[in-house]
Amino acid sequence: MLNLVLFGPPGAGKGTQSAKLINRFSLVHLSTGDIFRANIKGETELGVLAKSFIDKGQLVPDEVTINMLSEEVKKSPEAKGFIFDGFPRTQAQAAALDSLLTNMGTTISLMLALEVEEEELKKRLLLRGKDSGRADDQDPQIIQKRIEVYQNETFPVKDYYMAQAKYKGVNGIGEVNEIFEHLCTEIESVNK
Repeated sequence: MLNLVLFGPPGAGKGTQSAKLINRFSLVHLSTGDIFRANIKGETELGVLAKSFIDKGQLVPDEVTINMLSEEVKKSPEAKGFIFDGFPRTQAQAAALDSLLTNMGTTISLMLALEVEEEELKKRLLLRGKDSGRADDQDPQIIQKRIEVYQNETFPVKDYYMAQAKYKGVNGIGEVNEIFEHLCTEIESVNK
């Protein structure tokens, strides 16, 4: 089973690249952002709770995130693998994901990190906010807070996967297809 963590700050291109990777490698895409939005739109108990944190630019607590993700993984028992987009965001979540996958008889194969400079992220997020109407991408203060939360709370997850020799950084600036091919090269190097 091929299980990938697609990692990077808000606006790095995780959603764009995930769509291409799931087609190439026949993976089930699990985006915590999409899962949160579906739960929020459906006004589930977990969705209402998650929204209260997202609206402030804060991370949703681990327990809420892990419960949502676990339910989604259970929906695809025959999957060839998963691509985790936007998760894990903390070392505690990484350990919880390892535990969840171990119970399924598998592990994370690789963490792919899209590396993009902060000023480029801000430009991308503001543009995405205009195009999508997402409130969290239209407010420069919330964008800055999200980037700071990523740097302070999420970026250290890199160390967790580096310690397991599963971390690979890829330049996230350039043509979408060029970045995609770099990601594929890294995946194919571990998926032999």
